[in-house]
Amino acid sequence: VQLQASGGGLVQAGGSLRLSCAASGRTFSNYVMGWFRQAPGKEREFVAAVSRSGGSTDYADSVKGRFTISRDNAKNTMYLQMNSLKPEDTAVYYCAASWRTLVVITTVNYDYWGQGTLVTVSS
Repeated sequence: VQLQASGGGLVQAGGSLRLSCAASGRTFSNYVMGWFRQAPGKEREFVAAVSRSGGSTDYADSVKGRFTISRDNAKNTMYLQMNSLKPEDTAVYYCAASWRTLVVITTVNYDYWGQGTLVTVSS
């Protein structure tokens, strides 16, 4: 499956952004989907994940209550609504797809990756 992330940009602290991840090539609903991010000089870290049906989600503690992950299997697209953004949310955000049956949160469990979209939050 090919993944294309979009929607990043520059936003002030407290603002919102919505990221999208468009999938092509294979049946989108066969994959658990996730968002990860990588800040300069840091390891790539888990942000959020959603089950194949969209009925189950998981979030990193740092984004709980601020970010919402969702998917539209009819449109082969996953989303990340990011509210109350903080400067520490600044990173390149990557979408990823996993063949696993259950929601997974580690990078090694994801099989396909998009190219990333940059989110910059100014203070």
